[in-house]
Amino acid sequence: MSKPVFILGLSCYYHDSGAVLLKDGKVIFAAQEERYTRKKQDDRLPVSAINKALEYAGITMGDIAAIGFYEKPFLKFFDRILTTYFKTWPLGLRQYQMAMQEWMHTKLWIPQHIEKDLGYKGEIFYVPHHESHAASSFYCSGFEDSCIVTVDGVGEWATTTIGYGKGKHLDLKKEIHFPHSLGLLYSAITYYLGFKVNSAEYKVMGLAPYGEPKYIDQFRELITIKPDGSFKLNMKYFTYEWGLKMTGKRIEKLFGQPTRKGESELTQFHKDIAASLQKITEEAMLAICKHAKEICPSENLCLAGGVALNCVANGEILRSGLFKDIFIQPASGDAGGALGVALSIWHKKFDGDRFPRINDVYWGTEYSDDEVEAFLKKEDLPYQKLDDASIIDRVSSLLEGENVIGWFQGRMEFGPRALGNRSIIADARNKENWQKVNLKIKFRESFRPFAPTVLEENVHEYFDLDRESPYMLLVADVQPDKCAVIPAVTHVDDSARIQTISETQNPKYYNLIKAFREKTDCAVIINTSFNVRGEPIVESPKDALNCFLNTHMDYLVMGNILMEKTKMPADRVLQSDDYLQKFELD
Repeated sequence: MSKPVFILGLSCYYHDSGAVLLKDGKVIFAAQEERYTRKKQDDRLPVSAINKALEYAGITMGDIAAIGFYEKPFLKFFDRILTTYFKTWPLGLRQYQMAMQEWMHTKLWIPQHIEKDLGYKGEIFYVPHHESHAASSFYCSGFEDSCIVTVDGVGEWATTTIGYGKGKHLDLKKEIHFPHSLGLLYSAITYYLGFKVNSAEYKVMGLAPYGEPKYIDQFRELITIKPDGSFKLNMKYFTYEWGLKMTGKRIEKLFGQPTRKGESELTQFHKDIAASLQKITEEAMLAICKHAKEICPSENLCLAGGVALNCVANGEILRSGLFKDIFIQPASGDAGGALGVALSIWHKKFDGDRFPRINDVYWGTEYSDDEVEAFLKKEDLPYQKLDDASIIDRVSSLLEGENVIGWFQGRMEFGPRALGNRSIIADARNKENWQKVNLKIKFRESFRPFAPTVLEENVHEYFDLDRESPYMLLVADVQPDKCAVIPAVTHVDDSARIQTISETQNPKYYNLIKAFREKTDCAVIINTSFNVRGEPIVESPKDALNCFLNTHMDYLVMGNILMEKTKMPADRVLQSDDYLQKFELD
């Protein structure tokens, strides 16, 4: 029997670092570093995630056949970054000095860091940023052939690419280069609206349905979209080429209002700006995808890159009918680049086989009931341990009404979405749960919607969607007769960001919702990530317990172990107002 081939893919030193471990071309472990360090969007070398991956596989660094890095740092620094700073000299002097210090001390010495921190002395491969994105989607899609579109902020030079995949081969055919970037446009307006760049773009997407695209003419001043899908930004309105901020006075003059200060009031103006941004983004994405099909004829489309997390735009692409099938990489952001580079190495260096479409992304750490019990005994906290059938029956009953439940099960999800293993769940029929979870559990803005999880076989009954959506990456309208039935997951524009679930993807989560349906005649529940605002999704029983004790969550379920808030010692339960002061707001 031949020795297995282990490949480690890495993404780090920008934001949201991650590690992916392949065994003979199949993902056996993947996780983001933030889950372990508890630093949101941690960008450091993902040592903790790597160690967990090795532990899971029962191997050491000596067993790793190759390490891949998700971009080419020397090209990024000596070509794009230095060229840009010299182009904008002397405006970019301060940014240039900061970049020199940062890159010379950290980012250009990746092999040395890998050898020192990981003890690895083997081969390191560097794959271009957007090729990593493209590979992460195409090689996981199961498609024999596909158009591939990647859109994000920026890699080395590329900000948008169109490519074609067939069999084991992938070819990027067309690129748009920095500073012209749909992702950076979205980030710039995120900054203008007073939210955190590279973190809160999804808030802008959630805010958009509250507004009207009244500023679309001003946005056409910011970006010109051509019939072939190419676009160009009017750089006089942006400062990210040379400054420490995304925008300045000119964009304030264009829109007629100053940049919003974080945590200040959100007015109708801000909602209309968000709506206008979303509309222009959808227009650009549709134009890009239309041109992609023209130059790479295929019935299939693969999407990746940070902008592929814009599930509203994804829904528009689906409804356009351009493609029969669409696959969107669940971890489309930079963390997913670790997956792409590992798969590239598997196919290019080892000529490895391709595999069917991935069925789920439950690729992280897990904890047994015995481990949970041992932890709770040390904490000296009361709990109840049930069998498999009883925990489903009990929790499906507890879900009815106003209870909010922390649901901590199995292996942690890879990517930005909680998909039923690190989730907070509640009854979608109770409209009050929207505000309860937002304000008393998540401590976040009241305008932000929640995603529904729906049994896959019932999706068409509740939503205008004719296919699965297992990763919350498609938005569709709620069926008119169901808006009043599931108000807690129906957004202000009668849409929802949908997660479908099948028994093969996650048997326990599926059976919970199935039991809930049998009791209530409703196949939909609220599913939001198990965390509070400003913190990463929980990774361990300790993280889950802290979140449970320090919010207004009613129950915590870890494996088959049930904890009830009313039975917790009073000195262990903080008021959420006190907890709110403990973490930094965006």
